[in-house]
Amino acid sequence: MCDATFAKNYSEHLRMKQLLPIAIFSLAASGLIAQNNARITGNLQSNGNFFIKDAAIGAVGLPQYDFQKFGAESWLALNYSNWGFDVGVRFDLFNNSNLLNPTGSYTKEGIGRWYVHKKIDKFDLSGGYLYDQIGSGLIFRAYEERSLMIDNALYGIKVGYDINENWKIKAFTGRQKRQFDIYGSVIRGGAIEGFIKPDSTKSLTLAPGAGVVARTFDDETVNRIVNEIATYAPQDSTGAQYNTYAMTVYNTLSAGNFSWYVEGAYKTKDVLFNEFLPKATGGTGKLVNTDGYIAYSSLTYATEGFGVTLEGKYTKNFRFRTDPFQIGVQGQINFLPPIARQNTFRLPSRFSPNTQELGEKGFQIDAKYALDKNMSIGINLSDIFNLDGGKLYQEIVPEFTYKKDRKWQALLGLQFLRYNISVYQLKFDPEDENDAVPWIKTGKEGFVDAFTPYAEYLYKFTPRKSLRMEAQYLLTDDEYGSWVNVLAEFGWAPHWLVYVSDMYKIKHGADELVPEEKKKFDGLHYPTLGIVYTHRANRISLAYVKQVEGINCAGGICRYEPTFHGVRLNISSSF
Repeated sequence: MCDATFAKNYSEHLRMKQLLPIAIFSLAASGLIAQNNARITGNLQSNGNFFIKDAAIGAVGLPQYDFQKFGAESWLALNYSNWGFDVGVRFDLFNNSNLLNPTGSYTKEGIGRWYVHKKIDKFDLSGGYLYDQIGSGLIFRAYEERSLMIDNALYGIKVGYDINENWKIKAFTGRQKRQFDIYGSVIRGGAIEGFIKPDSTKSLTLAPGAGVVARTFDDETVNRIVNEIATYAPQDSTGAQYNTYAMTVYNTLSAGNFSWYVEGAYKTKDVLFNEFLPKATGGTGKLVNTDGYIAYSSLTYATEGFGVTLEGKYTKNFRFRTDPFQIGVQGQINFLPPIARQNTFRLPSRFSPNTQELGEKGFQIDAKYALDKNMSIGINLSDIFNLDGGKLYQEIVPEFTYKKDRKWQALLGLQFLRYNISVYQLKFDPEDENDAVPWIKTGKEGFVDAFTPYAEYLYKFTPRKSLRMEAQYLLTDDEYGSWVNVLAEFGWAPHWLVYVSDMYKIKHGADELVPEEKKKFDGLHYPTLGIVYTHRANRISLAYVKQVEGINCAGGICRYEPTFHGVRLNISSSF
């Protein structure tokens, strides 16, 4: 077959692959829409970014600033239900998007997801792009987090069976989604879950479960692994195999005011990339072949006016990927729960710790107590270490809340923080000749030590009109130094919201001996001005934004975001 004929046939194959889910959805809708119980639902999310070059804050050097000027991401989903069938299709679009690569540009569009689901007696059948998880996700979680460009749906088949009203089993097989393509490695697995309520007690219940997942590398991935290992010095060499198995057991125990979740998982030998290990030939980062395990537990006690949660986690070599050369947010088979507070205010969340898949141990305590109907206090403590006992992260956050006659309320908080920036962001002390970022000036042993007081005030003029204000001050001598952030937000329910904020970089003293590169943001303002209109399930927001570079986290998964200067338009709608 000549190259032209092959290219034509392959192009036709791709076109038919894209049209197939649309055809399935169209036939289902056109053939069954006349039924009285038919239902069509959908949603749209669209982001538009207009980029404005600004050399002062570093908003240069990327294609969006230099010549593209505009980027967008959109997701349009339609779902049809009738006769026990659920059918869905989603169109995805990326134009000059920096979600996939924060310093690059990605353009592509097509069918991002389609699925078919049917419940037949005790059987539950699904096919297409599927989202699911086992337990808390330690060995398997197929999910979507659009803000981080995570969409690791399983492209395959899932079968569930209800043994009885309390016990269920499921099994699945397929490959993981990779934007508009799929990874080569094959994933299969299954789980059994149940619910037990002893007759002798009214308050005690158990919800046990167990699961297993296997991943088989494709030939292309194995060849890449072998070729990479061949470049290592003899002492760095490691073996490789096609198959890796991960197993987990878990249970939720509820007794009165207590709830206790515990899960433990083990992974057989797996080829994974360790970016921290030095190679004998020079540099850092190499493939290793090792097993891994993780234990996670959460204990909660809640009663009127008081609640406390204690979490603990121990992780060793539990990076689980469809492709071992992927170490960011792409290609994750599993999900490791975070062990630190998820901060929502801008400055307290500036140094957020991402989960360390290769090794960490830590705990978190979160407690709240209502002094009376108006006042409450809370405390959160997180402590995370590497497996050798070295400090990675420590955060202590006391909070105080006061409410006055539903008219106004105030929140005051303090964040005491130690953050190992050399591990979480790979920024190092310039005194070390091996540092990758020689200009950065951090605290002792590569830490950022910060103290951040913050406050929030909400005043309700009427049941429909309110004013919310925020203020935060991040005090530190490390990284870029100290910051101030203020925000004012006026809401006019149910439709309008207007807000303005400014994040300001405090100048270093003239006599301070700090590198010029660290002082480049001194005295700069990062203002934001936005307006939001909401009508029922439709929301439109337009904002002028200046945003400093930093780490964006969602659910313990973090990624770097470059500086942004421009206008953002966001539209979301459900119908």
